Amino acid sequence: MATALEDYLKARKLGVKEHQKDVNENKSPYLPALDDIIEKRSLLREERVGTREIPLPQVVGTVTHGRQEAFASNFMPLLSPDTEFGEKWVNLMNYQTKEGIQDAIKVVEYLGKFYVLEGNKRVSVMKYLEMPTILANVTRILPAPSVKKEVVVYYEFLQFYRCTGIYDIMFSEKGCYKELAEKLGQKLEGKWDEDTVKDLKSAYYKFSKAYKSLEGKVKHLSPSDAFLLYIVFHKYQDLVDMGADEVKKKLTQIRDEIRIADNGNQITFSEEPQLQKKSVLPLIDSIFKTTYGEKNPLKIAWIHIGDAGISRWINSHESGRLELEEKFPNIVKTKSYQNIDTEEEFEAVVDESAADGVGLIITTSPIHMEYALKAAIKYPNIKFLNCSVNLSHSAVRTYYGRMYEAKFLLGALAAVQAKNHKIGYVSTYPVYGNIACINAFALGAAMVDPEAKVYLGWSCLNDGEWKSQFYDNEIKVVSGPDFVSPTKSDKEFGLFRVDDNNEIVNIAFAKWNWGKYYELIVTKILNDAWNAETDDTKGNTAINYWWGMTSGVIDVHLVDENIAYSTKKLLSGIKATITTDICNPFDGELYSQTKKIKDAHTPRLSNEEIIKMNWLADNVIGSIPKLEELNEVAVKTVKANGITIVAGEDGDN
Repeated sequence: MATALEDYLKARKLGVKEHQKDVNENKSPYLPALDDIIEKRSLLREERVGTREIPLPQVVGTVTHGRQEAFASNFMPLLSPDTEFGEKWVNLMNYQTKEGIQDAIKVVEYLGKFYVLEGNKRVSVMKYLEMPTILANVTRILPAPSVKKEVVVYYEFLQFYRCTGIYDIMFSEKGCYKELAEKLGQKLEGKWDEDTVKDLKSAYYKFSKAYKSLEGKVKHLSPSDAFLLYIVFHKYQDLVDMGADEVKKKLTQIRDEIRIADNGNQITFSEEPQLQKKSVLPLIDSIFKTTYGEKNPLKIAWIHIGDAGISRWINSHESGRLELEEKFPNIVKTKSYQNIDTEEEFEAVVDESAADGVGLIITTSPIHMEYALKAAIKYPNIKFLNCSVNLSHSAVRTYYGRMYEAKFLLGALAAVQAKNHKIGYVSTYPVYGNIACINAFALGAAMVDPEAKVYLGWSCLNDGEWKSQFYDNEIKVVSGPDFVSPTKSDKEFGLFRVDDNNEIVNIAFAKWNWGKYYELIVTKILNDAWNAETDDTKGNTAINYWWGMTSGVIDVHLVDENIAYSTKKLLSGIKATITTDICNPFDGELYSQTKKIKDAHTPRLSNEEIIKMNWLADNVIGSIPKLEELNEVAVKTVKANGITIVAGEDGDN
């Protein structure tokens, strides 16, 4: 057994190594001092937390400058062993070995991190021994309320702490504590029962221990953030009940997801279909390629959350599915599952599909994404797609379309038709990508008529009716729902005009060519090109198929008899500039309702900026609704794929 002096020399060696590393990286090589972080600490409110075990990894510095330079930034000692400091450290190590240190240190907690007021050497000894916790008398300093993310997240943590008394779980993003509570069937209010807290501590401890085995492979993703990601893919209750070795095994199943999250949840937007595999070894590829044909058809299952007989959206996907079967007779076989609402129903359908040899499962609602993720981990040989955008996962790819291109054309056409400069626009859900459609429509209208105003209505609200809203504002030209109703004769879809006799005159409508979309996806699979994008990104980003008018998956259908030939020529010209990437709605100068978004000569908005829009163009009359204004179905959809937009964070609304 090593002596305390030998331990000191080892600890000092670790300290010197860390010190040199920080110097080389132009970082401060000593412990951070809270007095340097908070200029006027005495002006901030304090509260007594009391004496408790705190997680040692979250003890990161000292309160004052005192002994700051006696330690490297990892709390390992730097001074010679023959100094008074070195002798005291050795004595503490001896005491810890024989008796165990019992006295609580004194710390100040700020933004979830601890700074030592008394007991630096005790922290150093315990960190050297890799102890998970240390007894501490804690005083908390509350930061001034702010819109800064770290402050908002911290106050969310305080809600969680007051429910659980748990310090270990420190998330880095807004909304994570609420998400964790929901997964545990809890709310961030009142004290959670003792068993719930005990199970959570146990589950997190087991996970953290397993996650540590990935050390060196993960650069940025904290154990807390990884924990929340883990229980998206694996059931929380299973984590509570299983052993540590099983947790480690389950963790390896989501290593690609961890890599993407560690890389900042970046998404690669595939703007045009890549239908051929890039290969320098065609002979080897041909040996391992799966050949589909009449004897071995590609089986595909569609899973819908609603009914194609009622839902315009699902009906359009079903039409695409049937077109696909006609395009690839005998080579592709499909099956449709509708009204799949619960996780249990979803699991049963996937199990049935797996037993039937299905190779691709397509889910048409972002609400199903969480279920699909779990299923994809369970069945890694099945390809999964979810119709959504901005959800960054490896196991389930997402697909959507640049519908804003078609809306830009329809906006220009609407402005030609609207003699009073007033146009109505009906939107469905405030989810990612949809706000871009509203703005592109408004920008297209303004391009033709600078006086055009777009009145925004929502079909997803608890109360309020867009028809009466438009009637009150004498609006005669309306961009309505994108699809024909599957259950009744309904002319109020697409772009239409209300004539003097209150009759509906259809003008044009945006088309989702789902048959073409699915044909392109299946062609990728048949050509063994599914992994082409993954090879390009080295698996570090999620993949979203974000195709548009150039690919033929989106178009605008014109009702020729209701449109002047000169207007059709105008639209044809605009469409040509879009499909050749000469023109884009989000090029040039842009203004929201409250501020300038970009100057004329600055770069075009990126795909991510377009998808994440939470502002409305300056000629839009209306607002983005809040979560509490939405109906039940809309709430589920928005929580799955649009909550930050509805919350209005960092935007104009």
